[in-house]
Amino acid sequence: MATQRAEIVPRGRAALDGVLATGAGLGAGHLVALLAPASSPVVAVATRAIDLTPGPVKDWAVSTFGTADKAVLVVGAIAVTLGLGALVGLVARRSTPAALIWGAALAAIAITAAGVDSARGALWWAPGLVALVVGGWALPRLVRASGNADVAPMVDGRGRREWLRLALGVGSVGVVGALLGQWPRGSGGSSAVTLPTRSLTPFPTGLEGQVPGLSPFVTPASSFYRIDTALSPPSLDVSSWRLSIEGMVDHPFSIGWEELLAMDAIERPVTLECVSNDVGQNLIGSARWLGVRTSELLTRAGVQSGADMVLSSSIDNFSVSTPLGALLDDRDALVAYEMNGAPLRPEHGFPVRLLTPGLYGFVGATKWLVKMEVTTFAAKQAYWTVLGWSDHGPIKPSSRIEVPRPGSDVSSGSVKVGGTAWAHGVGVGKVQVRVDRGGWADVSLGPDAGIEFWRQWLWSWDAAPGDHELQVRVVDAAGKAQDESVANAFPNGASGLHTIHVVVG
Repeated sequence: MATQRAEIVPRGRAALDGVLATGAGLGAGHLVALLAPASSPVVAVATRAIDLTPGPVKDWAVSTFGTADKAVLVVGAIAVTLGLGALVGLVARRSTPAALIWGAALAAIAITAAGVDSARGALWWAPGLVALVVGGWALPRLVRASGNADVAPMVDGRGRREWLRLALGVGSVGVVGALLGQWPRGSGGSSAVTLPTRSLTPFPTGLEGQVPGLSPFVTPASSFYRIDTALSPPSLDVSSWRLSIEGMVDHPFSIGWEELLAMDAIERPVTLECVSNDVGQNLIGSARWLGVRTSELLTRAGVQSGADMVLSSSIDNFSVSTPLGALLDDRDALVAYEMNGAPLRPEHGFPVRLLTPGLYGFVGATKWLVKMEVTTFAAKQAYWTVLGWSDHGPIKPSSRIEVPRPGSDVSSGSVKVGGTAWAHGVGVGKVQVRVDRGGWADVSLGPDAGIEFWRQWLWSWDAAPGDHELQVRVVDAAGKAQDESVANAFPNGASGLHTIHVVVG
């Protein structure tokens, strides 16, 4: 019978049977993962793939794909899984039991990947199990419809129509399950959180209304860049969340959500940048953050002599090493729970995140924060420093041209040129632009929200016809110009002048 089936069923249709059954399982598992988001089969497997990926490959992915790195990884994981499903379908041409065993092995990988996640929920096993059941239900039926002797012969078209109806139904399970499982994901637990009512500090109006294409002075949370190692933001409940302060302290303690909210809170405008942000690129954003000073929490714990670093950890065991001094000095590092007047969104760290002004995110901005361990750089290393990145990571002063866009065509005459610039810890003194490597011209600066926040800038250029090169630099408030030497992001941030070319007609 197996030989007869193999002769009847074309290889292409057999492979498609495997793809459809596997896709149905993935879609159903993703839908059930609404109960345990990180345990969706694709998410769980892709997350473990991130954990096992060598550092240089991770660096390449972030620098190449930026904020799309997770989408690329998920699409790749789905493609690989469906490809393996096609192989399962080919096995089913000769032996359905053998194919089911191979399919069960794929499901077991997903269930295991979900089970080893430290942030797993109580139902971590359910999405993978549902994927197994649905895929195991669909595959033999597709196989029978493709050529089993119990199905009406295809010579009169009835068998082909039977297979087509079944294939469409199974395929719909995968697509609808994936869409329904993804559509409700969004604000998660943060939407149900009510923060104490506070009056926001009056904030200046930005220049973006004057020049289309200029970055908003305050970056909306919905468009704020996201770089982290979590494919699916951990789902945390404020009723059970706690932050522990431990390590080299005299009085270790933990604090819950309500107690944190009862502490004195401060609001700080801070520009946050990813260390992987190449010169002129978009892994940077500016927001108004509110939270509790880290210095207040650390003082309560009583930091012991000899400590020089705090190793902060997220619920999913990601870690960040922050110089102790940066969490105690007057820059006002925060355990932040509010962004732009609203609770943190899950993708930005809900319920709380560490925020250290002046430091790249990988050494100062732990999301989904649950632990701060006072220690030393000699004793501990964090996630990215193990991979060779700097362990201090001060943000380098830099600037970028946002208008006009690189490679654009503009009309001769008065052309508006604009962008953003930043110089953490000192503040922006001035911004200068030059054309075709000529002299530097001062530009007009936008509103000032403090030394840890970027400045918008504008310049009116009398553009002559031809191909032209534009460059920008920031000079900090102490009179020091940004580093013009070209350096890649690894290991402590990119440097160089943002340079664009435009054609003036």
